[in-house]
Amino acid sequence: MSETLENEQRWQPSINPWLMIVPVILAVFMFALDETISNVALTYIAGSFSISQNESIWIVTSYLIASGIIIPTVDFFCKLMGRKKFFILCLIVFTVASFMCGISRSMGMIVIARFIQGLGGGSILPLSQAIIMESFPPEKRSQSMGIFGLTVILAPTIGPIVGGWITENWSWPWIYMINVPIGIVAVIMTHKLLEDPPYAHKQKNVTCDYWGLIFLSGWLVLLQIVLDKGNDADWFGAAWICWMTFFSCIFGILFFISQFKGKNPLVDLRILKDRNFLFGTIAQVVMMAVFLASAALLPSMLQALLGYTSLLSGLSMGSRGLGSIIAITIYTVTARFLGNKLYAMIGIGLIVIGGIFFGMINLQINLQTIAFPNALFGAGMSLGMTTLMTLSFSSLKNEQMTNASGLQNLLKNIGGAIGTSLSTTLISRSSQKHQIMMVGNLDDLNNIFAQRITEMSQFFSGFTSDIGQTVSMAKAQIYNQLIMQSHLWAYIDTFRVFAVACLIVIPLIAFIKVPKYGK
Repeated sequence: MSETLENEQRWQPSINPWLMIVPVILAVFMFALDETISNVALTYIAGSFSISQNESIWIVTSYLIASGIIIPTVDFFCKLMGRKKFFILCLIVFTVASFMCGISRSMGMIVIARFIQGLGGGSILPLSQAIIMESFPPEKRSQSMGIFGLTVILAPTIGPIVGGWITENWSWPWIYMINVPIGIVAVIMTHKLLEDPPYAHKQKNVTCDYWGLIFLSGWLVLLQIVLDKGNDADWFGAAWICWMTFFSCIFGILFFISQFKGKNPLVDLRILKDRNFLFGTIAQVVMMAVFLASAALLPSMLQALLGYTSLLSGLSMGSRGLGSIIAITIYTVTARFLGNKLYAMIGIGLIVIGGIFFGMINLQINLQTIAFPNALFGAGMSLGMTTLMTLSFSSLKNEQMTNASGLQNLLKNIGGAIGTSLSTTLISRSSQKHQIMMVGNLDDLNNIFAQRITEMSQFFSGFTSDIGQTVSMAKAQIYNQLIMQSHLWAYIDTFRVFAVACLIVIPLIAFIKVPKYGK
C-alpha cells in the first residue's frame, strides 16, 4: 500500500503551501480559542443575566451540540458548494455569531447565538485538517501537522488566560467580540490564498442523507443533555434521564444502521476498516477526553479550594502552552530520526506522568507547583495529537480525507463531552466517599480531634467569652477543612484515572502500520 501511495499522482497548489495554510491556521486558532475562553467567564455571564451557574452551562452546551451536528455534514457541503466556498461560509457564520454573542442581552439570545456559532465553527477544524494534509506531500505532513497540532493544543490552553484577563479588565462580551476582526482577516485571506483540488470542487447531483441527519441530531442533542444534567439529576435515579438515554441510544443505533446501509450516507463509516485510522482515532478520543476534562477541572479546583480569581486560574494553564511549544520544536527537528509511532507513545507517556504528579497535590500548592505537570500535559498532548493525526491518515487517499476528518472530529467531540461529564460525576461521587470515610474521625474519643478542638477553642475565645460557642466554632472550622480535604481527594482520584486511561491506550499505537514515508 505504501508504494501505491507514494506513486499516486497528487494535486499540488500553485502557490507555496506554507503560505496557503496561513488563513487556515488563523481560523483554527480562532475556533480552538473559543472552545475554552468562555469557561472562566460563566460566573460573570450568569450574574449579568441573573441566572444560576447550572443554567449558564447551556452557553457551552449549545455550542457543543451544534458543533457535533455539523461536523459529519462537512463532506456533503463540500460536494454541494465546493470546499473553499463552504470554508468561507463557515468563517462568516462564526464571525457574525460571535458578534451576536457579544451584544446578547438575555440568556435565550446568547444560547441561540452560541448555537449558530457552533454551526459555523464546528466545520472549521475538520476542513482545516483535511486542507493541510492534502496541501503537502506525504513526507512533509509531519511538519505541517506539527503546526496544526500546536495551534489546536495551544489555543484552548491560553483560552482561560485570555478570557480571565478580558473579563476582569474589560467585560465578558469582549471575549466574543475579539473574533470579529480576526474573522474578517481570515475570510479575506482565505478568498485570496486558498485553492481547491479537483476533487473538492462543487459536484453535480449531490444528495443529502436527511434521515441520517435527523438521527444524528436526535442522538447528539439527547446525549449532550444527559451528560450535562445527569449528575445534577442523580443519573439513572431520575426517570427522565433514563428515557432520554433510551431515546438517545435508539437514535444512535438508527444513525449507524442508516450509514452502513444507505446508498448516500452522511458519513462513510467504511473508513473505520482502515487499521491506522481506527486505532489512531481511538487513541485521540481518549486523549481529547482527558485534555478537555483536565482543562475544565483544574481552574475550577483552584477557584473552589484555593480562592483563585478567574485570571489566576487561567494563568495556571499557561505552562501547558509552554510545554506544547517546546515539544513541537523538538519534534519538528528530530521527527525524521525517531519516527511518529515512538513520539506518539512518548507523548501519551508524558500525559500519564503528568496525571501521576497531579495525583500527589495538596492544599499548599501554588502556581509554580502545578506548572511542571501542566507542562507535561501540554507537551504530551502536542506530541501525541500531532503524530496520531498524521499516522491515522497515513494510509488514506486524498479524496477520503475530508470524510475521515469529519468522522474523527465527531468522535473526538463526543469523547471530550463524555470525558468532561464523567470527570464531573467522579468528583462529586468521590468527594462524598472520602467525606464519609473521614467524618468518622471527628469523634470526641479521638485524642487528636479533642486536642485540635481545645487549641482552636482557645483561639476563638479571643472573639467571644461563651465557651459553648467557641467549641461550636472550632468544630465548624474543622468540618470545613474536612470538606475541602474530601474535595481535594476527589480531584486526586480523577487525575489518577486520567493517567490510567492514557496508559491503557499506549499499546494501541503498536497496531498502527507506518508507511515508508512515515518518518
